[in-house]
Amino acid sequence: MPKFIFAYHGGGQPETAEEGQKVMAAWDAWIEKHATALSAGGAPVGPSRTVSVSGVADDGGANPVSGYSLCEAASMEVALEIAKGCPILASGGTVEVAQEMEM
Repeated sequence: MPKFIFAYHGGGQPETAEEGQKVMAAWDAWIEKHATALSAGGAPVGPSRTVSVSGVADDGGANPVSGYSLCEAASMEVALEIAKGCPILASGGTVEVAQEMEM
């Protein structure tokens, strides 16, 4: 079955504990709904650094990653449908979906 990376960009931090609980409940429900497809659920990441031939930059690039999930789905279309329900969208974030290439 094809494998996909869901790379999360943006999204906001909850401002209150109550908002945080609602956000976590939404993520838990989405991950549970797609438990057979998703692994590494909604793994958040901290600030990133970009490595290039010129050196290391602390900026995380043009569109830094804020988290990721790994997904197995029958097709790109199925993976996109799963991504369309991701809770990060509700906080203004985006989901970049990329299929693993077989080498």
